[in-house]
Amino acid sequence: MPGREGATERRRFRLIAAAGASFQGGTAAVDSATVVASLVFYLTGSVFAVGAVTTILRLGWLLPQLVVGYLAQRADRRMPFYVFGAYGRATCLALIAVLLWWGSDWPLLDWPPVPLVVGFFVLWTAYAFISGVVAVPYNDIVGRSIPSTSRSSMLAWRFFGGGLIALIIAVFVRWSLDVIPILMAYALIFGVASMLMILSSSLFVSAGEPPVSPKAQKPAGNIRDFLRGGVEILKSDSRFRLFVGFQWLGGATLMALPFYFVAASQNDVAAADVGVLLGAQTIGSLTSNPLWGRIGDKTGKLRLLQAVAIVRTIPPLLVLVFLAADASLPAFAAIFFMVGAMMNGVTIGYLGYLMEISPDDRRPVYSAYFNVMASPAALLPLLGAALVSMISIEAVFVAAILAAVWQMALLRRIGEVEKLIQ
Repeated sequence: MPGREGATERRRFRLIAAAGASFQGGTAAVDSATVVASLVFYLTGSVFAVGAVTTILRLGWLLPQLVVGYLAQRADRRMPFYVFGAYGRATCLALIAVLLWWGSDWPLLDWPPVPLVVGFFVLWTAYAFISGVVAVPYNDIVGRSIPSTSRSSMLAWRFFGGGLIALIIAVFVRWSLDVIPILMAYALIFGVASMLMILSSSLFVSAGEPPVSPKAQKPAGNIRDFLRGGVEILKSDSRFRLFVGFQWLGGATLMALPFYFVAASQNDVAAADVGVLLGAQTIGSLTSNPLWGRIGDKTGKLRLLQAVAIVRTIPPLLVLVFLAADASLPAFAAIFFMVGAMMNGVTIGYLGYLMEISPDDRRPVYSAYFNVMASPAALLPLLGAALVSMISIEAVFVAAILAAVWQMALLRRIGEVEKLIQ
């Protein structure tokens, strides 16, 4: 029996990692810092529109989780929530592909194409909010399927495989934007992303869902009581409370993310070069996986967060240097390499530590509470757009550096709390 259980665990490990890799490839094709930022900047020429893309994506990912967490904690199975969100977001990307293909015939004399821009943002918002349904069931199912000592490795394999797929996507993006009319190229890119999302969803569903623990607590009362439960956790769980603050500061460091491409475009980096930047970002993500996985599993999730906080300061520092030096494409490719490494570490560290501090019998509600409490930080890219418009593009990167330094100080406090708990 133990051998059969071990085989089942290994099968789930492989399928979940493969599903994550396909998902990473799909998200690379619609990366908000490169592909979508360049598309929206091309359509509108507005830094606020570029900032709104990331804001919508983060808010959509976070806000539905409170309701989903409440419902999932009451349900005997969490996979149906995942199925709705995973296949729903793939459908939204397919509809965006159709919209952009239709918009490729838009006359240049009638530019910017308002119906096309509005349609894109409607579908992008739907994509973001439907995606938000996935987070709670995903974290819970993975938490029950993969032991704590293997989670960082699973995430590292996920990002490694996803990085390989994303490299192919980067080549495809560069080729598409070079040889195909621009909106047709973006339509093809979104279509490929949709297909990869469907593959990812199918692999994850085929892994199955382990039984929910008989000790799992179902929330008593109505949604108002559920909300009060989140306040109680915030008051009583100091690690949870500090980690929410850490995530707010993380949002402040990432508010600069959509403006890396805008900074590059000021130094004559063209739209067709998005493939090069995406490729550099993917290589950074790919090559950093072994490091993040080893740190997370061998030295602990908190040590991983500390390492990532240090890396967060590097891309904005490089931007400031390269803007002053009037650097060209290779220099900005180096920045996107570091962005890829940073974002991989951010995701692996965040997911790993949240699973670590969430009780096994209450993981859906902890995930929901945490992400909703952190959701206002998703508005920060709009603040970044205001900084760019009212002061200068350098201001948003200075703010990101200061937030990363503050994160380091907060992590020391979390480490002190951990020692008291142990």
